[in-house]
Amino acid sequence: MFNRILVAVDGSNNALKALEKAVELQKLTGAEIYLLCVYKHHSLFEASLSIDRPAGMDIPDKILSEYAREVVNHAKELATAQGADSVRGFVKGGKPSKTIVAFAQEKGADLIVAGSHGTNSDRDGLVLGSVSHRIASHSKCPVLIV
Repeated sequence: MFNRILVAVDGSNNALKALEKAVELQKLTGAEIYLLCVYKHHSLFEASLSIDRPAGMDIPDKILSEYAREVVNHAKELATAQGADSVRGFVKGGKPSKTIVAFAQEKGADLIVAGSHGTNSDRDGLVLGSVSHRIASHSKCPVLIV
């Protein structure tokens, strides 16, 4: 049924719920789980727009990629604690929806699992968040939105 399940993680509660479902599916199918956290890439121009930056402060990409790595490591620990046995973690910079869909194609994912809303929450009252909506609209493989 599924050989490779891509789970989009961003540290939100909905992403953790999506991870739980992916682990359940892995137990049924024996699929490999790929965790992906995407941080917004900042160009050198964007990074230079800060007028007053303390000496030694890293550019935003470095800080964001380190945070994304922490999110992936935490998700990996949770998945393992829930009984997942084949979990790999990845971090990418870019536009989240576009990067997730491209990564799924690149890695040959059979399924993308994502939370219905990410870190921006559901304060707008929408059924789906913008990222999950775009993933579902552009993915070439099935998408499970939790």
